[in-house]
Amino acid sequence: MKKIAFILGLSGLALHGAAQEKTDRTTRRNEKRQKINAMIRQEEEGVLVYRKQTIFGAQLRTNGYGILFELGRMKTPRMTAIYTAELTETKHPKEDKSNNSNGSIGGSYIYGKINNFYALKLGYGRQYILGQKGNKNGVAVIAVGEGGLSLGLLRPYYLDIRDGNTKKAIKFQDGDTAAFLGGDEVIGSSGLGKGWNEMKLQPGAYVKAAIRFDFNKYNERVQAIQLGVSLEGYAQNIQQMALVKPRRLFFQGHLAYLFGGRK
Repeated sequence: MKKIAFILGLSGLALHGAAQEKTDRTTRRNEKRQKINAMIRQEEEGVLVYRKQTIFGAQLRTNGYGILFELGRMKTPRMTAIYTAELTETKHPKEDKSNNSNGSIGGSYIYGKINNFYALKLGYGRQYILGQKGNKNGVAVIAVGEGGLSLGLLRPYYLDIRDGNTKKAIKFQDGDTAAFLGGDEVIGSSGLGKGWNEMKLQPGAYVKAAIRFDFNKYNERVQAIQLGVSLEGYAQNIQQMALVKPRRLFFQGHLAYLFGGRK
């Protein structure tokens, strides 16, 4: 009898445990379903709901162009922490394309240009939702602020000039290259292949503020236009053009197209 009672007791405990586990699974399933339903309802109401987002973008700046990458982690229903990487090229306002005047076959070049100026930026910031979409066809308005490190990259600008019956590439050196400043010997720019092994680095920092308009009707996708301004500063002057005072500070506006996804 004791053995039978023991077996019955174990069986009862096993059945109770199985029933409890089934109840727990059912509870978790119901909670998950309720959470999904709530997210679907919020999405239908035009509320941006996600854990993280990944964004790529291309931008036109008032002094150049660039590409960007952004990783976001939602902290509150309106606030997201963002980590960014950006690569830009900055043009000098004095840049003006010229053509060779010696009648030979050649390309255009930029008179007096000394360096191509690129910048690699790594930053951290916050994104705050000012206004939700309201519905699937609405537009979310988002404020963005960020700042971080900017590494300036200066690549020497080369020109091809006539050297007898051949040509050679030259760069501006110490302000005494007369041929570089537009003599009849100039054929044209040497192109993108020159100067990469002579890159000079200039450390700096930047800040940016922008307004973003997200118009994709699906919550899991990002499609937006961004308008903003930024300020970059460097430890030393950035010399881009001959006979023009170099600068350390660069202020610009930008228009960016952004796309990506959310989870």
